[in-house]
Amino acid sequence: MDNQLKDVLVRGTAWGGKIRVFAARTTQLVEELRQRHDTYPTATAALGRTLTAGAIMGAMLKGQEKLTIQVKGDGPVGQIAVDANAEGEVRGYVDNPHVHLPSNAQGKLDVAGAVGSSGYLHITKDLGMKEPYRGSVPIVSGELGEDFTYYFAVSEQTPSAVGLGVLVDTDNHAVLESGGFIVQLLPGLTDEEITRLEQAIASLPPVTTLLFEGETPEGLLRRIVGEGELHIHDTMDLKFQCFCSSERVEQTLLSLGEHELQQIIDEDGKAEVVCQFCNEAYTFERAQLELLLAQAKPKPIQ
Repeated sequence: MDNQLKDVLVRGTAWGGKIRVFAARTTQLVEELRQRHDTYPTATAALGRTLTAGAIMGAMLKGQEKLTIQVKGDGPVGQIAVDANAEGEVRGYVDNPHVHLPSNAQGKLDVAGAVGSSGYLHITKDLGMKEPYRGSVPIVSGELGEDFTYYFAVSEQTPSAVGLGVLVDTDNHAVLESGGFIVQLLPGLTDEEITRLEQAIASLPPVTTLLFEGETPEGLLRRIVGEGELHIHDTMDLKFQCFCSSERVEQTLLSLGEHELQQIIDEDGKAEVVCQFCNEAYTFERAQLELLLAQAKPKPIQ
């Protein structure tokens, strides 16, 4: 297997435009997040599956549109958060990265146990309107593939099949493969075609098994829809991208106001702010905080 394969997403249609298909390889992305957040294997799998779904859902957007996924279950990982946009830029984190559970009954990483069986999946889309679109559904399994499938059916009224997988080396915690697909049914499918699609997906080996054996995201889709049936519209590189900066942190500190800034100066003499999404630390020494304090003080009326 070529470990230098890029993280890419392919999208297209099949069966005369009656189904819309997306597939992605997210191995390097998930490995970068694992290293940044020091996630343990089960937490890595939960974050990686959510991140893969986010990357694909981001590809469904246009222009400057973006979305945020929040998985809030009652399991030990706590909240999983992922941001994605139409440019293939993705970032994410879990509240509790040091979660690793015994394997489930199938001998796989127990993602459902880490996420929990009760809670909600929230999707917020910034579509450039006055108000963002918000959709929420209860968690139905915690395996995440089923949960996103349920979200599409209930919140977006789009019957979909979602397959997500992350293969982790449980000895050194490294991500070996990560990826997934989303197949969406559009109007016009016959019952026979729906049955054919269901059977193809049911007989598909695990996504990570195929990717580990060298299959491409495009090849993954061909296995589902059949040779010669797939029309690829485009391919997009996926990459980790955080939008934090020293300037943004400065604005956050300014927004605390005069009293809180003075308190930080008096008690700590400096401030350290760590970005949840990328784990980058921003340190502001006393002199910098005093400059911010001067800006935060009310200006005298002329």
